[in-house]
Amino acid sequence: MICKGMIGLGIAVVIGIIVLVVYFLIISRGTIKPYRDANGKILENSIAEKRKVTINDVPNGMFIRGKSLDNPVLLFISSGPGTPDYFLNEAYPKMNLEDYFIVCHWEYRGTGMVYDPDLDPDTITTEQMIKDTLAVTAYLKERFHKEKIYIMGFSGGTHIGLQTVAQYPDEYYAYIAMSQVVTKGPDNDTLMYNFMKEVFTKRKDKKRLKKLEACVTKDEEGIVTCKNWYTYVDLLHQAGGGTIKDKTEFEGIVLPILKSHCYTVKEKFDYIKGMKMYRKTPFYEDCQQHDYRKMITKVDIPVYFISGNYDYNCPWPLVEEYYSILDAPKKRFYLIEDAAHSPLWEQSEKVVDIMAHEIRE
Repeated sequence: MICKGMIGLGIAVVIGIIVLVVYFLIISRGTIKPYRDANGKILENSIAEKRKVTINDVPNGMFIRGKSLDNPVLLFISSGPGTPDYFLNEAYPKMNLEDYFIVCHWEYRGTGMVYDPDLDPDTITTEQMIKDTLAVTAYLKERFHKEKIYIMGFSGGTHIGLQTVAQYPDEYYAYIAMSQVVTKGPDNDTLMYNFMKEVFTKRKDKKRLKKLEACVTKDEEGIVTCKNWYTYVDLLHQAGGGTIKDKTEFEGIVLPILKSHCYTVKEKFDYIKGMKMYRKTPFYEDCQQHDYRKMITKVDIPVYFISGNYDYNCPWPLVEEYYSILDAPKKRFYLIEDAAHSPLWEQSEKVVDIMAHEIRE
């Protein structure tokens, strides 16, 4: 009886694996849906495309979507560095930014659909990323006949966006920073620690409190330095202040990527390879040692900061502090309630309304 039970269990497991593999292959079409009118016809004057464009002699990926070609262009710079974010649009289909902008979700060199195992990581420098941003900007301006465009950075993408607009403001109408990175070090680590400690203490979660304390060192003034970043961020997700409020990394990032239609199976594996490759680049190293409160204190175009009130990945109090320091012709700081690191998707209606009616001119 035991033997028959084991055989039956084994067969069930094999069938389950086959079903999952078939499902994974079916959903991994590598395509995006066009916009359609009430009669099912492709919406006139709209755009919905996935394409590769050679930028500075290297393939770059783009998901370009918009319901009207008459709308302004928004260049969206993905997070990471090295982790494209377009898949979140499928996970949160109510996010309708494309009603008001032609949005180019840019997968910069070596990421997502354009991962290249032969691309030398040493060539991916901050200077090169800024050059690529300018080239993508020129491509979008020429293609859509625009004098200027909007530029938006998300998390790690704000490294690229902020430095680009600081050096080349005349190319852009405004810079939108969602979950702006400000600094890396004790100021950042201390805010994260205090948030997590408060959450786990309220939950009476002794196990995670012990794990949190093992991740850090503290000086006499209570300033915290993280010793194990990956465990620290994992704890942050468990505390509710990670990529998506109250979701683990698996729930908020990994599962949506696996379930996405926009990538083929190969592209999903390449996504992971590109993400890992970026950890070996000079650009990534630059991102580990910065403090924009000292590096960039003036930008000559309007700047808009958008943060979630649960975001302690890029802690919102630091963003608010940087906002108060930055000199810009116009600036606003928006703190989005009930959102963590990704307010554009977590609280789509609020953020899109801000971008459509307060930022877009």
